[in-house]
Amino acid sequence: MAKHTEYENKTEEILRPIAEECGVEIYDVEYVKEGPDYYLRAYIDKEGGVNIGDCETVSRALSDALDRDDFIPDAYILEVSSPGLGRKLTKDRHLEKSIGEEIEIKFYKPPEGMKSKEISGILKGYDADHITAETEEGEMTFDRKQVAQIRLALDF
Repeated sequence: MAKHTEYENKTEEILRPIAEECGVEIYDVEYVKEGPDYYLRAYIDKEGGVNIGDCETVSRALSDALDRDDFIPDAYILEVSSPGLGRKLTKDRHLEKSIGEEIEIKFYKPPEGMKSKEISGILKGYDADHITAETEEGEMTFDRKQVAQIRLALDF
């Protein structure tokens, strides 16, 4: 298992009771390097959305718990926030909640027969290997290995 995956899983395990106590759910956890710095990001959500107070409460409790456990040897910056309106759909549970929603899909390279590396549509379904969306061209199914990113579309 990759180091970042191990850190994300352990953080999520530590965060689970904190989130429950604070009345929020864990949307995602990521450990990434950006430039010279490492970031440990916890995304939280709740019905009606989270506010700055929710993020602050969870951040303080998570920071204390991480300091006690101290399993990440690198220096990192802890961030706790909402996943936002245009949230990334990285896990099956995210896709499940988003069926019927408008999404934007970015591909590593244009799928066969397409000129663009991006497409938008309504998420119709998914499985371990495929994503299905209703697009302007009709219902299309894509190999998940081709997908670089899926996120909810922002509609202003």
